[in-house]
Amino acid sequence: MSASLDASRTPPSVEGGSAAVPKHVAIIMDGNGRWALSRGLPRTEGHRKGVEMVRRAVSYADKVGIDYLTLYSFSTENWRRPADEVGYLMGLLKLFIRRDLADLHANNVRVRVIGDRADLRADIAALLDEAETATRNNTGLTLVIAFNYGARQEIVRAMRRLAERVARGEIAAADIDVDAVSSALDTAGIPDPDLVIRTSGEQRLSNFLLWQAAYAEFVFPAGFWPDFDEDAFGRAIADFQARERRFGGLGERVGTAR
Repeated sequence: MSASLDASRTPPSVEGGSAAVPKHVAIIMDGNGRWALSRGLPRTEGHRKGVEMVRRAVSYADKVGIDYLTLYSFSTENWRRPADEVGYLMGLLKLFIRRDLADLHANNVRVRVIGDRADLRADIAALLDEAETATRNNTGLTLVIAFNYGARQEIVRAMRRLAERVARGEIAAADIDVDAVSSALDTAGIPDPDLVIRTSGEQRLSNFLLWQAAYAEFVFPAGFWPDFDEDAFGRAIADFQARERRFGGLGERVGTAR
């Protein structure tokens, strides 16, 4: 990631003529392996290229004024991949944090990590903790890294936390409402995503932010993640701006009053 993020955070030049951008964008970064195979390259090259696009996406999100960017970096199901590919992905994660953390911190980016850390390798868990600790007081873009993350597993953990509070007499079962559940999730304190993007043309959530995405808008660009450049990101935002978000009511166009 470059240290040249635009502090003015100018809105994107996208169709619709509005400066309204989603407050929180969540991205399922799909298609690294297929991008590589379509070019006769090993899958690992697709993952390496994908990390480059992470840097560009973070820079662009900060520049256009997005407040929260959540990236689905590694799911609980990804452990089923071949051991050498998993090992390569872990190496990329470590390299990204070691190389980019200083730039993120210098550019006032706050890092949050969601997902299950209970059984992670000690070196990986320590790096994730370091990234959060070093940037916890930053006030710019919040970069949420979903690592070893699965939404169903997250909801189960939240239910256990609430059940334990009931068992201790801290709350009554009748006190458990939507806000209580949200506050028990990994994403506590983070607003729900306005826009969810999944690259590669696949149109499913794949166990990602199932609770939080209840009222999100969805965009499914056909290109693979390593091709998701600033222009593609801008088109996704333009698509979002053209939508009407009703939340069960009459709704208004995103690009006008909210």
